[in-house]
Amino acid sequence: MTLDAKLLEILACPEDKGPLFYFSNDGFLYNPRLHRKYIVRDGIPVMLSEESVAVDAAEHTELERRIVAENIRPTFA
Repeated sequence: MTLDAKLLEILACPEDKGPLFYFSNDGFLYNPRLHRKYIVRDGIPVMLSEESVAVDAAEHTELERRIVAENIRPTFA
């Protein structure tokens, strides 16, 4: 399920208030600065810090590679 473009424009990480990267096919938003994923459940992003998922170094490297390879844009600049 794809999130609304207008919603994506305003979504920010609840911890550092920075932009996120939306992996629509995988159903999560990613903060590469903090190595945290925010899951999208039933089309609703769960933007609670305590429900975010930590990403290890190997997964972070893979997500960074995908951001470039798939031209995934941040939620805002």
